[in-house]
Amino acid sequence: MTFQQLTYVVEISKCGSINKAAHKLFLSQSGISTAVRELEEELGIQFFTRSNRGVEFTPEGKEFLTYAVSLLGQKQRIESLYGEVRRASAPIRFSVSTQRYPFTEDAFLRMLEHTEENRFNYSIKEAGMEAVIDDVYDHRADVGVIFLTELTEKIIRRLLVSRDLDFHEVATVQPCIYVRRGHPLTLLDQVSEADLSGYPYVSFDHDQGVAADFSEEYQTVSLKKPAKRISVNNRSTMMNVLACTDAFTTGSGLLVERSSPSSVVTIPLEGKSGIQLGWISPQSGKISPQTEQFVALLEQSVAESIQYTKRLQGIEEAPIHFSDSKSKETV
Repeated sequence: MTFQQLTYVVEISKCGSINKAAHKLFLSQSGISTAVRELEEELGIQFFTRSNRGVEFTPEGKEFLTYAVSLLGQKQRIESLYGEVRRASAPIRFSVSTQRYPFTEDAFLRMLEHTEENRFNYSIKEAGMEAVIDDVYDHRADVGVIFLTELTEKIIRRLLVSRDLDFHEVATVQPCIYVRRGHPLTLLDQVSEADLSGYPYVSFDHDQGVAADFSEEYQTVSLKKPAKRISVNNRSTMMNVLACTDAFTTGSGLLVERSSPSSVVTIPLEGKSGIQLGWISPQSGKISPQTEQFVALLEQSVAESIQYTKRLQGIEEAPIHFSDSKSKETV
């Protein structure tokens, strides 16, 4: 089967006769008839029946037409995107897949503000950790942003190794809870798991069967089966639920000065190991200039978010663990 044969069948359907299609394509009627007959024999179906009034497509022929039109349309699109005429002016492409972090969005916005490209196609996608890893592994994203904890690090690193992906740490931060401003728990400098008892726990929904290790929230023993649970599927709804109820969630606790809502604050979780924030990329292949630019802006956004969050929490400035951006940490 060839695209040429598909074109013949589609043109016959448009013209209603083989003779008219031949004239339109500047070909002989016998040449088109032979090509179509060979395709019918190859597929084992009859596209149409002939009469004095032209051709009438069979049910099988009508079904085949839908696929033929779709294939020809995709062929034309590929040619328009990658043909010689457009190749020199193809847009610069960059894509980031991330867990639902405000600092990733902030870094992406900074990238848009600083770009000097005349033509570009940049995209950002917020998703669960498993989807982020899949996006980078399947080359749907140039870079992914995830986190590791003491409980999840072993299994996540093993998965990354199996997919030839590297994890590059940006910073390690203390896990926190997110609550509304004025929440009873805001009277505390730090909260324990016992302090959280009785309050609704809000978390991002995930596909059935996805392990807790891929959760977007910081996991604790008491939160695996909370008595009161609220599930949401986007960051905006999460923030609204937190701002309007006594619900809480867990995570890095980082807030972005220019975009995080003032109605939500964070409180450190007492006695918990740190959260490793970082980005993932394929082990093979050179990192693009766009990825390098984004990573630098991500590191900047995380650093500023840490300082801003500490000011809101009233915590004195203390040394913060940042990775060496010049070194490449492999899993």
